[in-house]
Amino acid sequence: MRILLAEDDSVLADGLTRSLRQAGYATDYVQNGLEADSALSTQDFDLLILDLGLPKMPGLEVLRRLRARNSHLPVLILTAADSVEQRVKGLDLGADDYMAKPFALSELEARVRALTRRGAGGGPTVIKHGPLTYDQVGRIAYIGEQMLELSARELGLLEVLLQRTGRLVSKDQLVDHLCEWGEEVSNNAIEVYVHRLRKKIEIGGIRIATVRGLGYCLEKFPETPAGAPPGSPAASTPR
Repeated sequence: MRILLAEDDSVLADGLTRSLRQAGYATDYVQNGLEADSALSTQDFDLLILDLGLPKMPGLEVLRRLRARNSHLPVLILTAADSVEQRVKGLDLGADDYMAKPFALSELEARVRALTRRGAGGGPTVIKHGPLTYDQVGRIAYIGEQMLELSARELGLLEVLLQRTGRLVSKDQLVDHLCEWGEEVSNNAIEVYVHRLRKKIEIGGIRIATVRGLGYCLEKFPETPAGAPPGSPAASTPR
């Protein structure tokens, strides 16, 4: 998941960026409204964290332009505690949530998790795919009762694929969702991440299909026919 943070307070921005990166989010940071508007116009993100008091272009104008482009990107507004009028304007312009400064990092991270799930189509906190269980809050994956040891990049890759089960995801889309500005990630590197993840989840019969030249697809897991015991030929699909 990739987040754009638009915040002119460098101390606060540094703390938020480090916290979000530790939580497994690729996080890019801009200090003024013009940079935010430019980034949002040219690149894809999964969430915008937007301070309203930005220089060069106010946060409300950044939000207005974003929605004028028919973008449904989830937006979390950061605002001074006493700016009720601005909060109302932000919500009316299409913001999804707001937090008044100062705030607890744990609460911000919880709101980020909720908004990124909503942006991916909503759904439960825990995603199940056959024997695979992925906890989006704890960012932990299991095959049956066995916890998988996944790197932060592998977890991000799994999350993207799970939220798009049955749909093709290109390498460029994976780079957009997993990588920050300045990261040099080649197509070969993406292939390596996919290969490593594939080896770790295939023990549960879960397949990541490669469509050569186009991208990857997490195949839908076959449902077990009624009355067929687990592991029987009727309950499995040839690999």
